[in-house]
Amino acid sequence: MTVRPRTTAPAVLLAAGLLLAACGSQVPTAAPAPASPAPASPSAASPSAAQKPVAAPVVMTYDGGLYVLDGQSLELAKDIPLSGYNRINPAGDRHHVLVSTSTGFRVLDAASATLKEEEFKRAKPGHVVRHAGTTVLFADGTGEVTLFDPEELSAGLPKGEVYRAAAPHHGVAIELENGELVVTLGTEEKRTGILVLGKDRKEIARNEDCPGVHGEATAQGEAVVIGCEDGVLLYKDGEISKIDSPGEYGRIGNQAGSEVSPVVLGDYKKDPDAELERPTQVSLIDTRTGTMKLVDLGTSYTFRSLARGPQGEGLVLGTDGAVHVIDPAAAKVTRTIKVLDEWKEPMEWQQPRPNIFVRDRTVYVSDPAGKKVHAVDFASGKTTRSTALPQAPNELSGTTG
Repeated sequence: MTVRPRTTAPAVLLAAGLLLAACGSQVPTAAPAPASPAPASPSAASPSAAQKPVAAPVVMTYDGGLYVLDGQSLELAKDIPLSGYNRINPAGDRHHVLVSTSTGFRVLDAASATLKEEEFKRAKPGHVVRHAGTTVLFADGTGEVTLFDPEELSAGLPKGEVYRAAAPHHGVAIELENGELVVTLGTEEKRTGILVLGKDRKEIARNEDCPGVHGEATAQGEAVVIGCEDGVLLYKDGEISKIDSPGEYGRIGNQAGSEVSPVVLGDYKKDPDAELERPTQVSLIDTRTGTMKLVDLGTSYTFRSLARGPQGEGLVLGTDGAVHVIDPAAAKVTRTIKVLDEWKEPMEWQQPRPNIFVRDRTVYVSDPAGKKVHAVDFASGKTTRSTALPQAPNELSGTTG
């Protein structure tokens, strides 16, 4: 393993569908949107609209491109053609979103609705993690971990730093405030645990008791939770510990954390032989006590269903069309917010399904079946805006900062 200045890896042309495992991401907080705006009718993008600054941008993918919407009015600001299967993540500032394509991480200036030519050229671009002012990219095809300050994106592609894992694998990494780097361990055949490196990138901790390691989230006090097929690994105060699932097999692969809560929300799958398990329970990992609780929702959900509310509430978008609000401390559902009709998870993870994206007090929910996106005021539970789209949306995200 080596630490070196960031260099650009050769572009690798992949098939139209990226070879990425279904991933979740930490839910960010950012600029507020109005609590109860007046209903808006659908609007198509126009050249004049595209030239205006886009307020609190919301971005969605569809088969053949990207939609950039004004997060306050929900008006469609621009339709950007982009072939292939693409994925999106907040870049970590108020202006940019990173678009994972077949050749790397491209930079979308969402505030101006402009897809830049700048790209972190990486083989099999995977997870994007934002924490403590640093954005970290993981390239599954090479094991390259790229770290940079997202505020530098406005001036071009940041120089940043690149660390290379011992072997390529579907991994994830996060840098903490003190400069420590938590990175997964594994190969293309087997993923086993995590490694913690100091600011000088020398190893300070390791744990390889985490089969199928996947996903990450950070809780209050910089407690890092990494998912396993039989529980999670917790890195806190310089030590790694294992929190076991209640059953022999209890896979937690997608997590959502909050800086105002010590509890991490995770998915929970318990059938290792299922072709497609439709889980009905979620996990709550208490990073103070090192314990895990399960909450039964009474409905299934998918890997794009997890989010956190403004006060750290756990939010799960169920296939019953409702957002289930969980009190993490009490480990129970306190209310449900109906947004969509009932829906069913498709067999292929790349196929569109409803997504949830939360920014401050606004909950955005996509509706592929209805070709719409909705904005919900979290406090009242009312859908305040809905906009029709030309094509069915797939992934849903936006700017943060």
